[in-house]
Amino acid sequence: MTESQSVLTNRIKRLARDLGFSACGVAPAGELTEDAVRLKNWLKNSMHADMQYMSNHFDLRTNPSKLVPGAKSAIVVLMNYYPRTIQQEQDNLIISKYAYGKDYHKVMKRMLKHLQHTIEKEIAPLKGRVFVDSAPVLERALAAAAGLGWIGKNAQLISPREGSFVFIGELISDLELHYDKSLPDYCGGCSRCIQACPTGAIVEDRVIDSRKCISYWTIENKKSEMDNSLKGKFMNRIFGCDICQDVCPWNKKVKPTNTEELHPSPDLISMTYSGWIQLTRDGFDSLFQGSAVKRAGYEGLMRNIRFITG
Repeated sequence: MTESQSVLTNRIKRLARDLGFSACGVAPAGELTEDAVRLKNWLKNSMHADMQYMSNHFDLRTNPSKLVPGAKSAIVVLMNYYPRTIQQEQDNLIISKYAYGKDYHKVMKRMLKHLQHTIEKEIAPLKGRVFVDSAPVLERALAAAAGLGWIGKNAQLISPREGSFVFIGELISDLELHYDKSLPDYCGGCSRCIQACPTGAIVEDRVIDSRKCISYWTIENKKSEMDNSLKGKFMNRIFGCDICQDVCPWNKKVKPTNTEELHPSPDLISMTYSGWIQLTRDGFDSLFQGSAVKRAGYEGLMRNIRFITG
């Protein structure tokens, strides 16, 4: 590492924080050897369920340098999305906190492009691309390699400062930068996430069986029917699931996000059990305008509600 690489890296990190990101780290844009083995085994055991896209572009997914010709560094950023107000969970139907506000793909990608353009204008010329869950990138693995946290037993990235309620984005570029060191695994002997999962989807440390996962069934599953063996186990989750994160000790002191677009609307927070059941298509479009919940669609959300409420 040269002094100029260190100075350049520090300037980029300061800029990322100034633009509103919670944290920024840098990893080499090279092959993720250990993660490739884990992914291969996960796919071999069909734990991706019907998410066939997870088996596509394996070489790109495990080697980010192939996404950008001449790539040398992955600038990885985190964005805290923990809301200042959460839904009343007792006698209610619940959506994941990540979907409370506007679609994070758009919010974060806009900020990342701003970061890229500002680096080009004020710091150094570069060739690169930004990604926010928009290409075959092992984002949590890259974030861990960039020293931003470690992969917890629930397979989520856990930041020692931000907890696990974070979005991850990357700017993969041809800049030569100083690489951060990865952090130790601080989960220790804790297994609260494994014990709390109502469907037993965390089948071993850092391995999620999507066929049992509430998030898979309520978001990714495109079938009209649900798995009846899981009936009564969704804990009133109708879109996504935060149970394994809610019990994590690293999330006890998490602070609300400073990104206003990620906070929930009063209409969402005030939704009641009966309100969800009676939700109309027009009501859905109004409540979730610009939201990631649109991924499930009105019919998908109502299917989830019917599965829980009968």
